[in-house]
Amino acid sequence: MDKDNVLQKPLNRRDFLKKSASTVAGAMVSVNAPFVHAKGKVMLRVLGTHVTLQEVLRKRAEKELGIRLVFEPRGEAEILERGRNNPGSFDLYEHWSDAIRVLWKAKSIQPISTKKLRYWDQVNNLTKTGKITPDAKIGMGDAPVRITHVRADGSLGSRETGNISFMPYVHNVDSFGYNTKVIPRGEAYKTESWGWLLDEKYKGKVMLVNAPTIGVFDAALAARAKGLITFRDMGNMSREEIDKLFAILIRKKKEGHFSGFWSSVPESAELFKNGEAVIGSMFSPAVATLNGQGMSVVYAAPKEGYRAWHGIMCLSAMTKGRTLDAAYEYMNWWLSGWPGAFISRQGYYISNPSNSKEYMSEAEWDYWYAGKPAAEDLRGTDGNISVRSGDIRNGGSYEKRLSNVYVWNTVMSEYDYTVQRWNEFLFA
Repeated sequence: MDKDNVLQKPLNRRDFLKKSASTVAGAMVSVNAPFVHAKGKVMLRVLGTHVTLQEVLRKRAEKELGIRLVFEPRGEAEILERGRNNPGSFDLYEHWSDAIRVLWKAKSIQPISTKKLRYWDQVNNLTKTGKITPDAKIGMGDAPVRITHVRADGSLGSRETGNISFMPYVHNVDSFGYNTKVIPRGEAYKTESWGWLLDEKYKGKVMLVNAPTIGVFDAALAARAKGLITFRDMGNMSREEIDKLFAILIRKKKEGHFSGFWSSVPESAELFKNGEAVIGSMFSPAVATLNGQGMSVVYAAPKEGYRAWHGIMCLSAMTKGRTLDAAYEYMNWWLSGWPGAFISRQGYYISNPSNSKEYMSEAEWDYWYAGKPAAEDLRGTDGNISVRSGDIRNGGSYEKRLSNVYVWNTVMSEYDYTVQRWNEFLFA
């Protein structure tokens, strides 16, 4: 199967007209973009995670933009370290919003002009006001709205200025997955709880993500839900709170509570497949993969609220000239529709969903965004059926899920100390 063409719909009249318009628009881009002319193709180096640096996306963007793309996916710690200390090693940086304060303080990224982002007006309020709906919870920690806009004095804030620290694009809410053949299915927002991760019933079958800026919040949410600890502000824990949390975790680890710590989506799926884990930290693509392979895994909608993350696309402080022009075109491409539709099939959202809707079937849109039952079997990005007809996405619609954020992935003030304690936890 040609993965570039996975899930392409037959062209109806609307699709044909849209495709024709896109071709014309692409020709206009070629005329106006200096990087595709006589000097040869620009090489754009993108440092980031495996979430978005996928080969299907790279090949599609190269073809449509006429540039050479070099994707360099790396692990969480390495990405952040490179981003902070070596801006000359990349042109664009793709990661999570919790990295922004570190990158901005290091002056390794430059402001992005919203005037050069073709679809900025379509970007929804999640990053512009912090609320996807008027009644939504903004959530603790580094909610993107708090660190998006570049003020005149160079600091970051929540009011639009025309310059932003990152382009918002892919995002989601995270929780945990559980095998319903072992754990009875709960009810979204009512009985499903982060506390399940520390429940004695699942001792020896619990996995956590091996990432201090993520795993520490999953653990904190679980300990809080079990009534083992309280926090003044979970988004910025004190050293005393961190010590108390890790005392709980280390004790549980020594008792054999945790079966594994994963560092990649395939690794997390494998822990479930081989039976080492029946519950644990999980990202949406792993759930889609397991469901596509016939395993009944539910992505919980915890009654306490989600841990959320927001993808960021940043310009290296060293990016300039034709490379800078190409970088803006690549950022615009990401919000043009097709990439957002593609990424939705592994459970992720895009900042301007209206563009992507045009590239999704009605059944796909209704399931992934509207929270309605799937009208037919739906395939994931790997081509396998990941959603069965009649299934409803746990947690409901896009608005419902993003309105229930408890805490955002955050690099806390005590980040270095947290990393130290996390390593002690791993080796306990």
